[in-house]
Amino acid sequence: LCVVSLLAYGCVDAAQKQAGSSVRSDGQLVLWYNQPANKWLEAVPVGNGRLGAMVFGGIEDERIQLNVDTLWAGPPVPQDRVGAYKHIAEARKLIFEGKYSEAQQIIQANVMGPRISPRSYQTLGDLHIRMVRSDPECGPYRRQLDLNTGIATTTFEKDGICYKREVLSSPVDQVIAVRLTADKKRAISVDVSLDRPADFEVMAIQPGHADLIDDQGNRIGLIPIGFPVLRMFGQATHNGKHKGVKYEARLEATPWGGGRKIVDNTICIRNADSLTLLLAAAGDYNFKTSLPVAGKAPWQRHGGRILLASGRGYEEIRARHIAEHQRLFNRVSLDLGRTAAADKATDVRLNAVKKGTDDPALIALYFQYGRYLLMSSSRPGCMPANLQGLWNDRTAAPWNADYHININIQMNYWPAEVTNLSECHSPFFDLIEGLVPAGRKTARDVYNCRGFVAHHTTDAWLHTSPFGRVGYGMWPMGAAWSTQHFMEHYRYTGDETFLKERAYPILKEASLFFLDWLIEHPKTGKLVSGPSNSPENSFIAPDGKRCNLSMGPSMDQQIIWETFTNCIEAAEVLGIADGFVKEVAAARANLAMPKIGSDGRLMEWSAEFEEPEPGHRHMSHIFGLHPGRQYNMTDTPEMVAAARKSIEHRLANGGGHTGWSRAWIINFWARFHEGEKAHANIVALLQKSTLSNLFD
Repeated sequence: LCVVSLLAYGCVDAAQKQAGSSVRSDGQLVLWYNQPANKWLEAVPVGNGRLGAMVFGGIEDERIQLNVDTLWAGPPVPQDRVGAYKHIAEARKLIFEGKYSEAQQIIQANVMGPRISPRSYQTLGDLHIRMVRSDPECGPYRRQLDLNTGIATTTFEKDGICYKREVLSSPVDQVIAVRLTADKKRAISVDVSLDRPADFEVMAIQPGHADLIDDQGNRIGLIPIGFPVLRMFGQATHNGKHKGVKYEARLEATPWGGGRKIVDNTICIRNADSLTLLLAAAGDYNFKTSLPVAGKAPWQRHGGRILLASGRGYEEIRARHIAEHQRLFNRVSLDLGRTAAADKATDVRLNAVKKGTDDPALIALYFQYGRYLLMSSSRPGCMPANLQGLWNDRTAAPWNADYHININIQMNYWPAEVTNLSECHSPFFDLIEGLVPAGRKTARDVYNCRGFVAHHTTDAWLHTSPFGRVGYGMWPMGAAWSTQHFMEHYRYTGDETFLKERAYPILKEASLFFLDWLIEHPKTGKLVSGPSNSPENSFIAPDGKRCNLSMGPSMDQQIIWETFTNCIEAAEVLGIADGFVKEVAAARANLAMPKIGSDGRLMEWSAEFEEPEPGHRHMSHIFGLHPGRQYNMTDTPEMVAAARKSIEHRLANGGGHTGWSRAWIINFWARFHEGEKAHANIVALLQKSTLSNLFD
């Protein structure tokens, strides 16, 4: 890892004698605002990989939106169309004859399963903290997220009293902790409650004794409860259908001084000096089987966490959280310089950049925020970061917040190794290995192939079937693309045990599928993939109809080259030189490779077609440049030049209009050795696709 510069960062303590003062760190590591969030996309995130929260920073009514990583609605899931390979053979013949429309109709009717939606990753609900007595006027105010500590802090003045709230999600104690303090005694009087948009009950657990349960569900003793606890529980569904994960959350409120009681499932705190809220949550999902844990309710698996954390107290929870957070976060520092713009609130800085202000420190903050988000939504033993990371306020999220393996989840993990967060890559590996059993079945039943396969998306239920419309769904490349990350992890860590036990076996599975899937082109004798799409793009077929499927689309061929090459290199390191490796090497040598078109552009398909969307958001056929390594300035300058022409053409026709697409383009310009253009696209990403909380 090449570090540009090292800095000694200062932690932010926004709560001093005067609430809302201009106290700040050096400006590199803090997102801060002079007003509460009015909507979810203005709130700031905390997370420990498993538990997440979006903090709004409200004054009289604080909303903290909650997530737990396993809370998914359930089956049915897409199913394999057994025997579909008979129709695939027919479609291939038609495509080779130039009859694309007829081939596409056959695949749609006989290979694709129905799209099942919604079946979404869901919000856990909301924690509400309401002040019961206050003057409507508010004095100095500030809310912030300190990336260096992983703590969201809100400070404000009301009734002549300075209040402070801290929110963190501890990766050590596995609780969300909220701490309320004031600069005067007996100043904290709040009502605290839990709710959810659907499928929930709330009840109070009165003082008494409770079983102390470890993480494996074993009863290890009794612990006294001298305080009331709120319990929220239910099962994720969509209007009673798609019954999925059963969940439970428990909230403990511990005031210092003052009184507490539960009224109508609300914890009422009156005249306290300080207040600590601890929330633990769990679901009955078992990642290893993608089924509920037999005989164990959520709380039987995770019930000890809130009780153990409570015994430690907030200051110890906070210290343990910061130490673990900084163990990962502080591995990388980045100094791009600082201008006067860095002294402003984050939303003010972003608006200034949109008007042309130069703010290099905001770009450095954005870089570190990306690391922070990956740390917060992907830690060993957790679910991987989904389409929204960990954070989602809905029961039916956009695109179900699932795992799109036709670029989105891969893009989530592009920073893992290069920004020194190798451990955070682990949940992604678990997911792809989890797809192998279903992927083998899909390979056999749908394609009559060995190995394993997965398509454009999957979710917590680990399905691998082709489904939906052919334009996005008929794309058996998702699993293989994902195996690239295993080799990337080895290259950064040099971990030969990982290479032997995890990387090589899954590269072999993906390569086995391709050995059986590839077919010789009748005119060239070269091996081609298909029928397949170039993700979500289309072309005009010779009959004038808009089509998606072809034989040998460039991205397929590049992913297969990458998979075969990784497999061969892994075998060389491990000293494996068997018949399988020789078969892979022979197939790679006979792969049809993408061509350069008559206009000098890298071709997206094996023939030159008219493009109905010349500014399409996907840059699929440039995979070999990034994240692939097939094309580079030294070895294949002619292919790099053709790829550059393709990118320039896309941009000239409106490409890069989505944030994730623009992010991909930044990497292309870096591969072209065009630093100024890479920088210009980073600025464009901030100007056109970035929200005030720096979400995309």
